[in-house]
Amino acid sequence: MLQYDNRTMRWAPITSKSLAVFAWFWRRISEAVCPLCCVFCGARQFDAPVCGGCLGDLEHATDPCGNEPPFMFVIAPYEYAFPIDAAIKALKFRRKLFYAPAFAHLLMLSLPSFPDDVDALLPMPLHWRRHGLRGFNQAAEIARPIRRATGLPFICNVVRCRNTPFQSGLTAAQRKRNLKSAFAVKGSLRHRHVLIVDDVITTGETCRQLADVLLGAGVKRVSVLAIARARSG
Repeated sequence: MLQYDNRTMRWAPITSKSLAVFAWFWRRISEAVCPLCCVFCGARQFDAPVCGGCLGDLEHATDPCGNEPPFMFVIAPYEYAFPIDAAIKALKFRRKLFYAPAFAHLLMLSLPSFPDDVDALLPMPLHWRRHGLRGFNQAAEIARPIRRATGLPFICNVVRCRNTPFQSGLTAAQRKRNLKSAFAVKGSLRHRHVLIVDDVITTGETCRQLADVLLGAGVKRVSVLAIARARSG
């Protein structure tokens, strides 16, 4: 890359120091023109997408961590209540993608409690038809900042092979029937402890069906990380 040197009246290569100075100025200009704002209240932020006040007001789950079979652990730190529920719906159905890094930030607050043997992330797969209509997979959008922060790879060869109806409003038995044979592994899996990333856990049936497929493909342990837990009934 070249820059024009006014002293020599010639083009010269841009040095790493020049790039660093430019990056510093660009960051300061970006912060001044488009500062980071809390996604819940709009307060100006410079270091996190959720301000301290809103973080303290979020309703924490009464049992955020557990080891419900067949999972090694399940972490869902918040209750599916306002404003978390409204933000999840806005992300999924109104394309408010700015909520995704905020949710990732909230989930990464739980990362220190993870076992260090987790070796892959699996965003909850979305059927290709629903993915095409929505334009994105909300679980993948939430998981991307976690992948960058941890260095863990994504599993990309597990698919949702049936376009199942929406789970909301169904009983536990109906959810189980709805999800039968919904997931499949294309090829082989070499990972030993897979972390499923999702937005909401209600009965947990979707994650259980996916876990059964992973365990059947040779994965030794499966765990789940979700933003919130919705209480059924």
